[in-house]
Amino acid sequence: MSKNSVFVYSDAFQTYKFHDRHPFNQLRVKLTYDLLQTLGALHDTQIVAPRLATDEELALVHDTDYIEAVKKAGRGQLPEEVALNYGLGTEDTPIFPNMHEASALLVGGTLTAVDYVLSGKAEHALSLGGGLHHGFRGKASGFCIYNDSSVAIKYMQEKYGVRVLYVDTDAHHGDGVQWTFYDDPNVCTFSIHETGRYLFPGTGNVNERGQGKGYGYSFNIPVDAFTEDESWLAAYTEALIEIADFFRPDVILTQNGVDAHYYDPLTHLCATMRIYREIPKIAHQIAHQYCNGRWIAVGGGGYDIWRVVPRAWALLWLEMTEQSDISGDLPKEWIARWQRHAPVSLPLKWDDPEDLYPPIPRKAEITEKNAQTVMKALHPIRSNKQRLNL
Repeated sequence: MSKNSVFVYSDAFQTYKFHDRHPFNQLRVKLTYDLLQTLGALHDTQIVAPRLATDEELALVHDTDYIEAVKKAGRGQLPEEVALNYGLGTEDTPIFPNMHEASALLVGGTLTAVDYVLSGKAEHALSLGGGLHHGFRGKASGFCIYNDSSVAIKYMQEKYGVRVLYVDTDAHHGDGVQWTFYDDPNVCTFSIHETGRYLFPGTGNVNERGQGKGYGYSFNIPVDAFTEDESWLAAYTEALIEIADFFRPDVILTQNGVDAHYYDPLTHLCATMRIYREIPKIAHQIAHQYCNGRWIAVGGGGYDIWRVVPRAWALLWLEMTEQSDISGDLPKEWIARWQRHAPVSLPLKWDDPEDLYPPIPRKAEITEKNAQTVMKALHPIRSNKQRLNL
């Protein structure tokens, strides 16, 4: 008998840890897990353990010499000058002990989610340890060593022969996944993110549309800095609905970075918890409309691990399991348990206050600019429809 949704989790996700001061902190996964359990919204029967990805699975995307370099780095056996050639030992991705094993577990968590959904054991699966979308074939980048989403998509293609829609709502462009499938017409990538004008990785322009046979299957919406909920949601909703109808996928994989929130210390957007209620709703609808419910979701960015990530990722699971009507106060037990560890005051409610931030003076200009960006991004789909209708 199939379970409707599964939650891939292990305390061992915490082993992916650069150092105590690094902004990427997997304690956020444990905070989310604990919030859901305290709420009574996550049951032991829904939890499945991740497995380690094999070297052969990692090599679906990553060069074997890079995989060996990661292993040596984690054992303290990789010279600094060699490590830097692989993007290891940088400020973003410093070396830490057993980094290969920790990274392979995150990939294995995403592959576990894939197998549950595509073998029919579950309709939906969530692995919040994944979402490391900046990893490249032979190089670490942006806190990401192995790219679990890219590996998972290649794995889905080879094992299950499916067409995949990849949706990335992280504030940073999903560059590693886009470039991996840039010439592949059976993978459609859609990333909505803060413009790279002032933000890493600096890519994700509207004109990045794919190449060769993959031309027309890469979509980017770089929204302006200080974009607020209404404009962000209008862009996301309009684009995802049209892209899904154009591509008609067999399965949807969503990367759920939550660093577009106003509190996030690494980005310049002004979203609130409102968008994290709506993002999974639309993905859920797309999954049932085109994919027979097949929806795999992973984590991603999110650097205010106390006030933003647990609420936002909990809302993702609550939508996935049709419990999303929750509002009001957060569980008092959860707040009491974690407040003594937090350097900031934890939120008391699921939703943000209306006056979370001061008014944005350029709101109308930003909204208009984002609307024009959506038009440019969707122009190929719309012009093709017009030609077919003639």
